[in-house]
Amino acid sequence: MSPQKNKEAIVRLIEEVWNNGNFQIADQFISLQYTIRHDPGDPWEGQTIDLATYKDRVKRSRDVLPDQKFYIEDLVAEDNKVAVSWRFTGTQTGDLPELPATHRPVNISGLTIYYFSNDKIIGHWQVLDKLSLLGQLGVQIGKDKVN
Repeated sequence: MSPQKNKEAIVRLIEEVWNNGNFQIADQFISLQYTIRHDPGDPWEGQTIDLATYKDRVKRSRDVLPDQKFYIEDLVAEDNKVAVSWRFTGTQTGDLPELPATHRPVNISGLTIYYFSNDKIIGHWQVLDKLSLLGQLGVQIGKDKVN
């Protein structure tokens, strides 16, 4: 696909799969094998997962933050890559490992680079503001509360 078509695929993936929870449509965008190259804190970081596991990843995220929403701030595409800077909001109503539901809202930012092959997304590299996320959820680091 062209860089423009890749950008359009990413927008639809974020809107329809991540924001709306339409897991069935993920088949249109995600390869049968998907590699999470870098995503600190993701249980599947550094692994190649199948399409069913990708859908489970989205479901687990939405179980913890059912009102989650990604807002695309910027998209840049070149060759087989699309970089997306985004902002994420949601309310933690589900449990995370070692962090029961806080019912607190979060608003964080991040950057994801998606990789394409044969018209499908084959993986990503991602960073996000985890320190801000933990602070917004009330997690204490050291002696001081992070805000």
